[in-house]
Amino acid sequence: MVSQKVVIKNPTGLHLRPAGILCKEAMQFKSLITFTFRENTANAKSVLSVLGACVKCGDEIVMTCEGEDEKEALEALIGAIESGLGE
Repeated sequence: MVSQKVVIKNPTGLHLRPAGILCKEAMQFKSLITFTFRENTANAKSVLSVLGACVKCGDEIVMTCEGEDEKEALEALIGAIESGLGE
């Protein structure tokens, strides 16, 4: 299991479009991919789970990947978040 903290840079947080991009990126990997925000854990492969976390701009989440491709998954997702998820 690997994890890393990352700050959400999108001006509007993880609303529908960036949540969809995050999920699409996460689904390319076999690992279980979740993130924790304010004591709640969300499945990064579920748009509804990501939206339900109510993550806003400037919030810090802890991205966690567990499985055979966990290191590659964590790198890809942190990179996608830091690049703004298409915004």
